[in-house]
Amino acid sequence: MEPYQINVAQAVLDDLQTRLANTRWPDETTDAGWQSGTDPAYLRQLVTYWQTRFDWRKQEQVLNQFAHYRTNLDGYGLHVIHERGKGGKPMPLLLSHGWPDSFYRFVKLIPLLTDPVSHGGKAEDTFDVILPSLPGYGFSEKIQKTGAYNQWTANVLHTLMTRTLGYERYAAHGGDVGSGVTEALGMLHPESLIGIHMTDVPYWRLFATNPDTLSEPERNYLRDGQQWQMQEGAYAMLQATKPQTLAYGLTDSPVGLASWIIEKFYAWSDCNGNLENSFTKDDLLSNILIYWTTGTIQSSFIPYWDEEEPQANEIELPRIDVPTGLSIFPKDIVPAPRQFAERFYNLQYWSEPPKGGHFAALEEPERLADELRAFFRPLR
Repeated sequence: MEPYQINVAQAVLDDLQTRLANTRWPDETTDAGWQSGTDPAYLRQLVTYWQTRFDWRKQEQVLNQFAHYRTNLDGYGLHVIHERGKGGKPMPLLLSHGWPDSFYRFVKLIPLLTDPVSHGGKAEDTFDVILPSLPGYGFSEKIQKTGAYNQWTANVLHTLMTRTLGYERYAAHGGDVGSGVTEALGMLHPESLIGIHMTDVPYWRLFATNPDTLSEPERNYLRDGQQWQMQEGAYAMLQATKPQTLAYGLTDSPVGLASWIIEKFYAWSDCNGNLENSFTKDDLLSNILIYWTTGTIQSSFIPYWDEEEPQANEIELPRIDVPTGLSIFPKDIVPAPRQFAERFYNLQYWSEPPKGGHFAALEEPERLADELRAFFRPLR
């Protein structure tokens, strides 16, 4: 574990400003709003702020307050934050983010977990937080296809937790891609897992479940998932089938990259039609800058390109016996019913918070901290 500081080369930031100034804007549909994609008026507003007011160096200072490291795991270079808990006996908690976010998803959550007393919690609920940039994301090394991203990544992170950091047993939480990685940890390394907590049932299970065995609420969930895929899932199909084609434009154009990312933050959050009800401009741009400055948008597509979705009746779905908790936020993409989750997990905690969406750790950090404390408390 080598100490690491985020310090983007000034030449990269200067080039970014030049590209922003030279943006070629497309024609706009009159009063399009968000109906046909990213709202042109909001994107122009965001880019103006990006050019004139956003301070990446200030964001670097904020992020560098955490304990960053780089480590080599069997030849792979991983970036990780390892923030120690204060007081009591901290429980080691591995956090796994998703797409199109980054480790930035959890930055507001870290102090709530490591120092609960200062944030309205109890000393006995303290955690050691281990937060990697998932392989292929952010300041971790870029990757090529692995054959099975979730399983490969789970093994990398298990090595980090047990061999590098020396935790015999640990807890894990994730959402989006991170829920698939967290679930894989429960499958592959159950003896080391205190418990797993997720904010969604991994999406692939929708398409690997025989609909003939489902209850009416589960069939409705399956129908909603299929409808969502037809209306909103084109991005995933493109990232899974033609990632190279997509990567050229998003790697070359910062405005194109921003548009691709913030449209998902708008559509998947509990923002009630105003993106900044859930995120500040600094939140949005800091996440985008992590992709831009590291050039990892193409590598971030690997989880989509790498995984072959199992089909119903082709496999016997594994049940995970590790104690499992799920907090299903109301404005997530397609919230699963409890009965569906009970098919796959040793479900010991189920919660449906009243507010929040897909990026709960960034939208509702205090609420998610309470959820994590409540689930893991009896497992300590």
